[in-house]
Amino acid sequence: MPVHDGAGRLLRKAFPDHWSFLLGELALYSLLVLLLTGVWLTFFFDPEMREVVYDGSYAPLSGTLMSSAFDSTLRISFDVRGGMLLRQTHHWAALVFVSAIGVHLLRVFLTGAFRRPRELNWAIGVTLFVIALAEGFAGYSLPDDLLSGTGLRIAQGIMLSIPVVGTYVALFAFGSEFPGHDLVPRLYSLHILLLPGALFGLLTVHLILVFSLKHTQWRGPGRTNANAVGRPLHPRFTASSAGLALTVSGVLVLLGGLAQINPIWVYGPYRPDQVSTGSQPDWYVGFLEGALRLVPPWETNLAGHTLMWNVLLPAVVLPGLLFTVLYAHPFVEQRLTGEGRREQHLCDRPRERPVRTGLGAAGVTFYGVLLLAGGNDVTALTFRISVNVLTWIFRIALVVGPVLAFFVTRALCRALLRAEQERLAEGEETGEVRQNLAGGYESDHRPVTSFRPGAPRTPLSPPDRPPGSRTGTPARRPPGPEHRSR
Repeated sequence: MPVHDGAGRLLRKAFPDHWSFLLGELALYSLLVLLLTGVWLTFFFDPEMREVVYDGSYAPLSGTLMSSAFDSTLRISFDVRGGMLLRQTHHWAALVFVSAIGVHLLRVFLTGAFRRPRELNWAIGVTLFVIALAEGFAGYSLPDDLLSGTGLRIAQGIMLSIPVVGTYVALFAFGSEFPGHDLVPRLYSLHILLLPGALFGLLTVHLILVFSLKHTQWRGPGRTNANAVGRPLHPRFTASSAGLALTVSGVLVLLGGLAQINPIWVYGPYRPDQVSTGSQPDWYVGFLEGALRLVPPWETNLAGHTLMWNVLLPAVVLPGLLFTVLYAHPFVEQRLTGEGRREQHLCDRPRERPVRTGLGAAGVTFYGVLLLAGGNDVTALTFRISVNVLTWIFRIALVVGPVLAFFVTRALCRALLRAEQERLAEGEETGEVRQNLAGGYESDHRPVTSFRPGAPRTPLSPPDRPPGSRTGTPARRPPGPEHRSR
């Protein structure tokens, strides 16, 4: 029967068994934990800005004037059975979800799994990452505590920095002058309805494309562009995937019960005239905080408008450029390498693409410097360093660090390739040393028998030949049985 045949083909679909291919599943199962805990939290959270006097069980804030949103979050934490556990599990799941998407995208980037025919799926993955960032920021801001309120104040400043329309954008978002009474209800609608709808819609398309396209795989004997080697969907992959889902859920619940996160009762309710000391956002928006702290106070008066470059550049232009580069990279690289004409189903090892890997290292370094700069005040206080000196150190590192990371990573990739080629050509050292006829000493070698995933079985090129061109394309491999099998 056609239906039976189609189901049989689906159940026999091969999935790679290497651990690096499970990063996407880690994001998926974190999202499921987010969904379950988030649905439970909606029964107790009150997304209102009206002021109430707290009379709950947390004595230090008894009698304090606060919003209903903050009051309901305190009651979830201290008065609802299991509320603290599920609230903290929800927060941990959000961090793991965004982290897993980021690491998954990095794996796809470094292995070249974004090439034809997967350009659309790469764009969907980047869009999912953007939505996850917005979803995380919206949820982080809902309790209306002093820390998240400080972040919302910064968000309003970013909106106001947009030339000409900035005032209207801020008024549309907040409904009135900051902080207003409409923001938390609007963020609540975004957090539980609009953004999750977009997230699950794109995720469905992403998974359909994963199933309809052949899975990428590491090179190896019997693996070519025309086949897929791995575990069938049923029963092997389903069993291991279910085990991963249970493990992720268990670890997140353990974190929720044992590791405190976002203690809003320590921060207190939001007040426009206060800022929490040493305030730090969640890591996924920490790079924006660092960028805001590093740009000098540049302003320009133009036609009656003040352009706040110290806010516009780091918080609007920089993220826009970053995600534009991510969206465009697959098309630009394939045009430069000429690989856009045929499908690519075999993963590259990062060392085989020195330029691409160097660009990835430069991007990670750039992000890392900005993330560290987002806590320059805490670092300066901890290590007794002038915050101004530290800021200049981070400014220099932001320019020099990515360039150094690119050249060092590219050199390391080429050195690893040369060492690997020498190992394949000469064999592995046995540890035995013997004397030759000339009176010198030399070590014995044996043929290489163990190979990492994707590693070649024969030398790719002479050891003294630098691999790759300016685009990072590996050196041409000589045809042979081993080459064809890969």
